[in-house]
Amino acid sequence: MVLANRRARGLLAILLLDPDRPMAREQLTKLLWPGRFEAQARASLRQCLLELGKALEPLGFPALMITRDRIGLLAPVLLRTDLADLEQALADRDYESVIQLLSSIGTAPLLDQLSFADSFNVWLGARRKEITLRIRASVECALTQLGNSGDLEVRARLLGAWAARDPSIARFAVVEGIGGKTRIAVLPFHALGSLQGADYFTDGIVDELITTLGQVSQLMVAGRTSSFHYRDSDLALPAIADALGVRHLVEGSVQRQGERVRIFVRLIDGGNGFETWGHRYDGSLDDIFALQESVAQAVTSALSAALGLEMATPLVRGMTHSKAAYDLYLQGRALCARIFGDGALENAVNLLEQAVALDPQFAEAWVALAEAHQLVAVYTQCRDRNAESLRMADCARRAVALSPALGYPHSLLGVHAWTQNDIVGALDHAFQAYRLEPNNPTVAMRLASFLIYCGRTTDALPYARAAIDQDPADGRKYALLWAIHFGRGELETASEIAQRIVDLGMPSIHLALTSAALGKHDLAVEQYQQTKRLVNTMILPPI
Repeated sequence: MVLANRRARGLLAILLLDPDRPMAREQLTKLLWPGRFEAQARASLRQCLLELGKALEPLGFPALMITRDRIGLLAPVLLRTDLADLEQALADRDYESVIQLLSSIGTAPLLDQLSFADSFNVWLGARRKEITLRIRASVECALTQLGNSGDLEVRARLLGAWAARDPSIARFAVVEGIGGKTRIAVLPFHALGSLQGADYFTDGIVDELITTLGQVSQLMVAGRTSSFHYRDSDLALPAIADALGVRHLVEGSVQRQGERVRIFVRLIDGGNGFETWGHRYDGSLDDIFALQESVAQAVTSALSAALGLEMATPLVRGMTHSKAAYDLYLQGRALCARIFGDGALENAVNLLEQAVALDPQFAEAWVALAEAHQLVAVYTQCRDRNAESLRMADCARRAVALSPALGYPHSLLGVHAWTQNDIVGALDHAFQAYRLEPNNPTVAMRLASFLIYCGRTTDALPYARAAIDQDPADGRKYALLWAIHFGRGELETASEIAQRIVDLGMPSIHLALTSAALGKHDLAVEQYQQTKRLVNTMILPPI
């Protein structure tokens, strides 16, 4: 069928964009003949309809529905378009056809060869946006289904085909995570009754919720560093979800009065910021782990309902039977996170030593004590760093003996082996840590750093990317990725990564070094000066 009349082609295209909904004559005349007198526009529309009717006669049936006020298509299913075929293939889950259609359509805009007056172009722009959003939603649903079914090869090809037209879908690759996992983040809870809005007990609840939800095989939970980066943030919840690359957020509050604990928890849709589920839980310090387990299982159940998936039931670690030891453990961890000020690390060591004295079987407290000794060696002016490293290793070994499934203490043993120039031993511990805790971004980062130090930058790359995938708002992990690309001479990529480090609030020294390597010396000096000014006003947290 050939239509010589350009506006007749436009008329048919308009009707085919929404074939099940007739359009008003008045709207059509304003789109195709704006500025003409009404009688002239209506006459032109009648002429177009005559030409269009003749062109459609070979179909053997009346194709147009024409009334006094509206015009539509009588049998739109027989007038196929690539758009209609694409949407039908998505509805039928015929993903091979979807991929072929997307490849043939390419990046061509909808009705790219039609342009009339401004009114038509504005209307067409709105329709393009509406249809793109509709197809994007269908593609995202298809990607989720393919990920859940394990058909990752088809999923990857579909993602690539649609990304050619809609680069924003690349974020969906992160949102869905590795192997089709759904990404969520647990934001810092508010401590009701605390003037600071947070306390060590509340942060401990959140830490355990992150760890527990990380057990669910269908989930990838954003790391603590990234989640806590947005404590008291002014950003809207959808913006935080976008920055963390997650589909859902968990937020809440904790109220502690003596021995009683009350936890409020809410599941938030990261796309719109609306609450999809919420509940209140009451318990006591005597059953704090059972209370945490109830919260984690309820969040998992709510996610299962929201996603239409069956998820494994997570179990909270019953770390200790001693309330006092648990409280000391939480206080010690909180001080380790602070590092600086008022002898924070020395106090942390003291509190954690009290915790393991009260309960020598408390494996997680031994891990925290090992980490505290490592931080003392790195961030304080201790007189004997080797002695601190030995204490770290002793505590890590105790943790491994008590709980062989823990991976992080192997990372710390790797650090100690490295200080003893036992490079092979350090790598063995780092790989063992990753095998045990592949979803721990600190473990992945430690393994990547050891490989970089050995000159195995290509081998380090997937572990550095895994660390960022799990902890996307931690500038230190981007610094590791920067080191890989900078060391390989990939300076443009290194520059982009360095800018990301700055965007996350870290000094611009990486950016300055990259600019210098690119020959942009004046810019490098300026960026270095910015680094000096920033370092004088901040204290960086540890790796």
